[in-house]
Amino acid sequence: MDPNEKVPSMPETAAADVDVGTAKDVEEVMKKYDRESNVRVWTGTPKQLVRLLSALFSLFCIWVTLFSTAMPEVRLNVFLALILIIGYLNYPIKKGSSSNGQRGPDNGISITLTLRAENEVNTLPWYDIVFMLAGVIPLLYFAWNAESIIKLALRVTSPRNPNYALMTGMAIAAILSLMELCRRCVGIPILCVVGVLLFYAFSTVRFGKVVYDLYYSTGDGLRSTPIEVCAKYIVVFIIFGAFLERTGISAFFINLANAVAGASAGGPAKVAVISSALCGMVSGSSVGNTVTTGSITIPMMKRTGYQPQFAGAVEAAASTGGQIMPPIMGAAAFLMAEYMGIPYAQVALKAILPAVLYFAGIYIAVHLEAKKLGLKGISREELPRVLSLLPKVYLLLPLIVLVVMVSTNMYTMQFSAAVAIGIAILVGLANPDERITFTRIIDALEAGGKGTVTVAVACAMAGLVAGCITSTGLASELITMVVNISGGHAFIALILTMLCCIVLGMGVPTTANYCIMAATCAPILMAPAIGIPKVCAHFFVFYFGIVADITPPVALAAYAGSAIAKAPPMRTAFNATRLAIAAFIVPYIFAFSPAMLFEELTPIISIAGASPWVNNILIFLEVAVICLTSLLGIFGVATALNGYLYRPINPLFRLVMGVGGLCMMVPGVMTDVVGLALLGMVCALQYMGRERAVA
Repeated sequence: MDPNEKVPSMPETAAADVDVGTAKDVEEVMKKYDRESNVRVWTGTPKQLVRLLSALFSLFCIWVTLFSTAMPEVRLNVFLALILIIGYLNYPIKKGSSSNGQRGPDNGISITLTLRAENEVNTLPWYDIVFMLAGVIPLLYFAWNAESIIKLALRVTSPRNPNYALMTGMAIAAILSLMELCRRCVGIPILCVVGVLLFYAFSTVRFGKVVYDLYYSTGDGLRSTPIEVCAKYIVVFIIFGAFLERTGISAFFINLANAVAGASAGGPAKVAVISSALCGMVSGSSVGNTVTTGSITIPMMKRTGYQPQFAGAVEAAASTGGQIMPPIMGAAAFLMAEYMGIPYAQVALKAILPAVLYFAGIYIAVHLEAKKLGLKGISREELPRVLSLLPKVYLLLPLIVLVVMVSTNMYTMQFSAAVAIGIAILVGLANPDERITFTRIIDALEAGGKGTVTVAVACAMAGLVAGCITSTGLASELITMVVNISGGHAFIALILTMLCCIVLGMGVPTTANYCIMAATCAPILMAPAIGIPKVCAHFFVFYFGIVADITPPVALAAYAGSAIAKAPPMRTAFNATRLAIAAFIVPYIFAFSPAMLFEELTPIISIAGASPWVNNILIFLEVAVICLTSLLGIFGVATALNGYLYRPINPLFRLVMGVGGLCMMVPGVMTDVVGLALLGMVCALQYMGRERAVA
């Protein structure tokens, strides 16, 4: 989220008679809790220069991914050097040091090389310049001398090398510079992990070998898979998301959700669920999505009658789920395809059912809450008509083209994204309501460049984690340790992994969190002693890295929602966790039952000698049964947590409803029968009790 971006204005009907937070309130809350929101303040000419630099960086990234034939050691070093420049220009040394409310000069450049300058606008303290150059110079030196350094191999950090001190010193300076920038824009938790692993690596392996593995090697360390995928794929999709937001597609999604669900009971909350699912899959930021759509949906929910903490929680939970919504999944789908070694189209397909269950759970919860409180929807006179939105369907063209091009494997992912960016510009030119201009194109390029910094730095840290594990051979020791602690029980190993993902995901971009978990925890789950299938293990760590944004105590999306709703942050976070209960249950189910991810599918009934098309029909029926029973299961769990169906449910029946829902979500004939019986019994008793009360 760009903290300088204004929160979209809301309709007068949404704002009437409700007390909501302003853009300034949201900015203050996010600067307090979210490091990425605490940026340096530039005004006048310096602002335009920084803005131009970020835009040029985006163009450079697009050009490199499409046309550059340079070796990885050149491409990635230049990429990281530019990340450091943009990062230190935007992120001050500590929270609260971005601005003191003064206004700087509107012309000329004012870079003050004094310690006191850190809390003034248009200033870059001398120590920030030192931090920046300490990383930029070694990276550019490596890029310029890549061929000779590669030929030296391990000798580059050998004490016998005459330039040993220089080469090791530059490597350490670059790593420390990246770590400091990570502290500023990502946070402390990921650095704690990196610090512990670095200490372990340097204390157990030869110093020169560790330096080589972490800095000069391409296969491990800084230039390993995470940063390679970030520079090659993720940055282009971040830029695409920035352009797509400026075509007016967010407003289209919100209007569409209003037309579909706005008039039903508790309609604004359902609008929040639908619109956040659609907007979030593109933005890749749960916090940014919460602020963008929440500025409209949260006041509408409060006006309808929802409690402030519930309204903020609905938006936070739905916005966080946008990152698991195919086909884009906040750009993480492309990382998952790289790590799992399967096509992107398969990743998007396997993510469909878990994502549907996640949003179905939230949708059912808000519907039951509306029924319990007797809430109504929005008057149809205030809502847009579906037919009136048809002329705006062309706004979906960039998304459709992107998905088709990527799914058919006819073109590379980065080329497909570049084409989609071009189509987004054309679509923006055709939209009379939010027509894209040259200034807005620069805005999108700037937003894409700034948005890349946090992800790239975190991916670099993920590379250090993977490098330390590879260099020390720690992977086998971690597997042995987890197997011993869990006693070989997969369920206990999954719980330990879940806790690691949630802790490391606090304030860390989802993509970077997934990189770390894919390098550390996923191999542990896949070990023969634990036995979780590869695809299931990777989806498991991906899901629990995401829910950190709504899980107390560091629930950034919930804090953003609470700032708009003017609700207590912790109560909002706990409500969001309850609403997103599917995200805590579904991963365990597909870990033990890969059929939920459309893995290891077999026909329900085996017919000897049947033709292939008959078996395909039977497999399709199995998938349909899994989808239906899973939806019924999430209905049972959501109802049990809410405590209301046709009327309030007593604690015993809530327990029965929850058990029945869980049974329905676990694929299997026996569990489905038991679950259906329990759900049917409670629903029947509830319905008959309501009829008696009415009579």
